[in-house]
Amino acid sequence: MTTIDAPAVGTRWGAPTSGGRARASGEPVRVLVIDAHPVTRCGLVRITDEQHDMRTVGEAGSAVDALRMAAALRPDVITIGTSLPDGDGLELARQLRDRDAAVGIVILTSHGEDDVLFRALDSGASAFVSKFALISEVLGAIRHAAVAAGSFSATGLAQALRHRQRVPQRLVLSAREQQVLQLLSAGRSIPEISAELYLSVSTCKTYAARLYEKLGANNRAQALMTAVHLGLVSDSRRR
Repeated sequence: MTTIDAPAVGTRWGAPTSGGRARASGEPVRVLVIDAHPVTRCGLVRITDEQHDMRTVGEAGSAVDALRMAAALRPDVITIGTSLPDGDGLELARQLRDRDAAVGIVILTSHGEDDVLFRALDSGASAFVSKFALISEVLGAIRHAAVAAGSFSATGLAQALRHRQRVPQRLVLSAREQQVLQLLSAGRSIPEISAELYLSVSTCKTYAARLYEKLGANNRAQALMTAVHLGLVSDSRRR
């Protein structure tokens, strides 16, 4: 796992710091869990509360509730899923970082593409980890965020930096475009993508159209062939 200093950010709730929130010796890391899916929240709460050095202080499934609970509870670490019913988890991370420089922020995502990783870095997050990672890796990210809120830790960061240098700028996709591309490559229809990402069908069609334009394609098949060639998605035939 690679760690680098995170971008400088402002603060409203506390003074800027590269470390985490001050805690009394032996006091557990207080964690707030934010995710749209109740099953994911339940799992995170369970594994957190099983640790001797952590305890969950709250959970929420929306950005609005997350902001309210973060202000009221002042947790040491907040875990955030990237897709929320009322907003973007990475934008939520940016808002939370602007309000509190000392809080640790862990981005948990099922979409581990390079662009999402870089957006997490830009948002001021402390760590980026896949929801499919080992439990030990998730817990490691939380512990890192608790003591080094101002640095950024992510598996594959060095490789992502090298890949970004190779990809033409016009093919650098937004986080949503990456999500749509991954779901298209998985065979999802536009209505299915709409439901999974909590977006309207027309918005998903717009993202697909942008993808086709960036990839110089006229249809899904051409877009996916180009995306595989550029390493933006994996070739399903090799799985």
